[in-house]
Amino acid sequence: MITSVRRRAALCALGALGALTTVLAGCSSGDPATPGRPGRPAASAPPTLAPGPAGLTPVFAHGSRTQGRTVALTFDADMTANQGARAAAGERFDHPELVATLRRLKVPATFFMTGRWAEEYPDQAKAIGRDPLFEVANHSYSHHAFTRDCYGLPTVPPERMRADVDRAFDALRKAGVKRPMPYFRFPGGCYDERSLRTLAPGGVTAVQWDVVSGDAFATDADAVARQVLDGVRPGSVVVMHCTRSAAPTTERALRTIIPKLRERGFRFVKVSEQIRSKRASGARS
Repeated sequence: MITSVRRRAALCALGALGALTTVLAGCSSGDPATPGRPGRPAASAPPTLAPGPAGLTPVFAHGSRTQGRTVALTFDADMTANQGARAAAGERFDHPELVATLRRLKVPATFFMTGRWAEEYPDQAKAIGRDPLFEVANHSYSHHAFTRDCYGLPTVPPERMRADVDRAFDALRKAGVKRPMPYFRFPGGCYDERSLRTLAPGGVTAVQWDVVSGDAFATDADAVARQVLDGVRPGSVVVMHCTRSAAPTTERALRTIIPKLRERGFRFVKVSEQIRSKRASGARS
């Protein structure tokens, strides 16, 4: 079903699953390197996937379809380096009401933050990062694309890709997110073999999604809710946004999505739990 909501999502570079569609799953051996700090193992390391063929960065899109009715809501906190003036003029790239709704309804979630967003809203980044209900992962420093022709986004040169990811991790930690997850979401969902090879030494798992909410610039909260409810399956990962100016209806849509999915027997989890379920199901297969 092609809707105007989905077309808006595509225009915002949020509906692409990338040039590669195969999820490269497996079990990691030992603790991965701390993101952005190769060779330094992290204590109690969160679950990641093993490198893909030829050592490429592994790509994850959904959890196990057979290990229970779980769904992970993910929220992209997008902000680019040149949007500081707009924020200073009053445009809001944060969404405290959305975060409050998740807390009130006791819904675990994963936030993919750009480093620039964490710099603009350090108190919020710190609060989200320290809340046991949530986890924070990397969405690049400034939401520039890691491939050419990614919905008009500016492009990170290949020689700067690793540095961009490291800069984002540094910004998250500086804002007070003590342990950002070793997960990376490509801006626009756009990646290719070169970007997967370039990021591989950083030890991250690339996290995509299998349900597009279509909340970007949407004005109809009911349409967003329907799109999510129509798409969710056991193990799903839903991509949404926590930026008021770019996704003004998301919080209202959540007030429908969350109770409806619970009525269907779904349990909300973080991305890390979906990755853990994928690993477990792979080990038994």
